[in-house]
Amino acid sequence: MTEATRAVYLRGLDPDTYKWLKVRAAQHERSMQAELRAMILEIKQADESADNSLGAAFRAVLKDTGGFDELEIPPRSEMPERTVDFSE
Repeated sequence: MTEATRAVYLRGLDPDTYKWLKVRAAQHERSMQAELRAMILEIKQADESADNSLGAAFRAVLKDTGGFDELEIPPRSEMPERTVDFSE
């Protein structure tokens, strides 16, 4: 099998999902295989262009919460010092 003709076999697809895929492919005037290729390519392109960095996660939190100015940090409670015994 050459690089251009790699194949993937999909087993265990439930009947409702199979029917949905068949209808979706018909709506786009494609075969089921062509529809699956198009769906996978779309997901791949979205994944490659997504910013999955930690900075992006912080930006999303800032956007959703309005920033850290509203974040209330409670005062630290006074706890007695603890010692650790490593002699065992």
